[in-house]
Amino acid sequence: MHRDNDRARMFSRRAVLLGGGQAALLATLVGRMYYLQVIEADRYATLAEENRISLRLLPPPRGRVLDRHGRVLAENRENYRVLVVAEQTRDPNATLDGLATIIPISDHERQRVLREISRKRSFVPITVKENLSWEDMARIEVNAPDLPGVVIDEGQTRFYPYGPDLAHLLGYVAAVSEAEQTGDALLQLPGFRVGKAGLEKVYDLTLRGSGGTSQVEVNAVGRVIQEVERKEGQPGADVPLTVDLELQRFAAGRLASPIGDDPLPPSGATVVLDIHSGAVMAMASSPSFDPNAFNQGLSNEDWRALISNPRAPLADKAIAGQYAPGSTFKMAVALAALEKGIVNSESEVWCGGHTRLGNARFHCWKRGGHGHVNLHEAIKQSCDVYFYDLARRTGIDRIGAMALRLGLGRQLDIDLPGERGGLIPTREWKLATAGTPWQIGETLIAGIGQGFLLATPLQLAVMTARLANGGIAVRPHLARGGPLQSGPNQMPRPEPESLGLVPAHLRMIRDAMTAVVNHRRGTAYQARIKDEGLRMAGKTGTVQVRRITKAEREAGVRKNEDLPWKDRDHALFVAFAPVEAPRYAASVVIEHGGSGSRTAAPIARDILRETLIRDPARGAPVAGSLANGGEDDRG
Repeated sequence: MHRDNDRARMFSRRAVLLGGGQAALLATLVGRMYYLQVIEADRYATLAEENRISLRLLPPPRGRVLDRHGRVLAENRENYRVLVVAEQTRDPNATLDGLATIIPISDHERQRVLREISRKRSFVPITVKENLSWEDMARIEVNAPDLPGVVIDEGQTRFYPYGPDLAHLLGYVAAVSEAEQTGDALLQLPGFRVGKAGLEKVYDLTLRGSGGTSQVEVNAVGRVIQEVERKEGQPGADVPLTVDLELQRFAAGRLASPIGDDPLPPSGATVVLDIHSGAVMAMASSPSFDPNAFNQGLSNEDWRALISNPRAPLADKAIAGQYAPGSTFKMAVALAALEKGIVNSESEVWCGGHTRLGNARFHCWKRGGHGHVNLHEAIKQSCDVYFYDLARRTGIDRIGAMALRLGLGRQLDIDLPGERGGLIPTREWKLATAGTPWQIGETLIAGIGQGFLLATPLQLAVMTARLANGGIAVRPHLARGGPLQSGPNQMPRPEPESLGLVPAHLRMIRDAMTAVVNHRRGTAYQARIKDEGLRMAGKTGTVQVRRITKAEREAGVRKNEDLPWKDRDHALFVAFAPVEAPRYAASVVIEHGGSGSRTAAPIARDILRETLIRDPARGAPVAGSLANGGEDDRG
């Protein structure tokens, strides 16, 4: 009996211990459930929701680029894409075979699609081809029953309606490279495009806008079930320009017209400015390219053709082409001499066709010389001997300082990427670069705009504008109202300042430039504008790109048309109009174009005449005929 009682007590203790353990375990489970379901309820609800709801970024529409009258220069257009969904077709190869009978599909595109199908989930759409035409899209839709898994998607793509006419100004957009990733989520979106060149690059942030969001419900494997919420982003802002579309197209077409026996478009540039505001009315570089091709994707063959072209169609020669200014530089030399007081309107120099410095002979473009010439006649007839003498007495320091004041030799901070500064040489530059001191003969060569001097067509146009507007330091710009949010100049554009030039000196220069074009003995007389009230003033320039030997001079200098294209002289012309009340300035540079008067001046004349006709301040367009022809201008 005693043993039975002991067993009962032992069983009771064990039951109590087991019951206590169970109770403790139950209490722990209840506490944990309370912690998870009550205390941590919000956290786990959020995690569950995040697994069910996917937040996706929506690219905003890119802003447009407009001309001064509001006409669209760059816009977004519908982009029809054909996609294939692997789970909706039994045989992707057969589907692609059927699709290839409607639109062309290269072997490279086919392999890419099959590779992506093997890597991605079967329900993920794979892009087969973009930028389909309406006709291609319609044919695919009609044949949809025979193309399982094929769907049409509609997006947006950048489009430049005037292609090559504005290519260097607008630039282009293309896919984001790894180096351009800044952490902005928009840049990580597949197919997102950013500005790569031109205004598209400078004002990319302004044009880009901000992205929207789409909340979609997905299942465990990521398939979209439905869209829960959608918030549109902020579209990119429009960028209005100072450029006149029709004038731009005219200038680009005139610049690209073949010259003489050369069937190819010439290599060169032109710039037209409002001399009072610095607004760029037109700016063209030739040859050009189609910016739409970069958005759609260039083939290797097309890319090689662009970069191997000796006339460099991708280079914006208006801001990055650097050329010796030739005789267009003589106005800067003259102003420096006038300011120093070593010359006046009556000072004369004898030109017998050459001058000597030590044992060296410096030739004038006119072999027999110009006789006695003063400053007015020297500019009108582009006498080299006169400016050799003027440069020698003025000195390179004063000439260089005047050139800088007129806008040469440094970047002008136009709102375009890739601008180059040209070169105004100094004694210090020569010593640092070549390790030798400056020579007086180099000053003489600089007096006619050659030697080390380099200028861009934009700088030549700015120089001309500053001469024509009374010596006001206008700066060129393309965006109306000055640079926008993402332009290179973040601060407001300052008011132009006076260069401190003497008005009487400027009048002498402008009168001489008027005679260059409108006097029978002027080097550009044959390129004058004959319309009443539209007369222009200008200065020709012809720049040698090869050394002419003594033997060749004695035998007779070979004509440009008898030389290989790369050995021909550069042709330059700068001008402003109308003479009576200057409003616009222009520059034209034609690489290896020969004579400035025969090649560059007629182009500038036609472009300036069109500019004046289109000037809204003039009212109705005027009628008139264009003159042709030209005279030789070796200076």
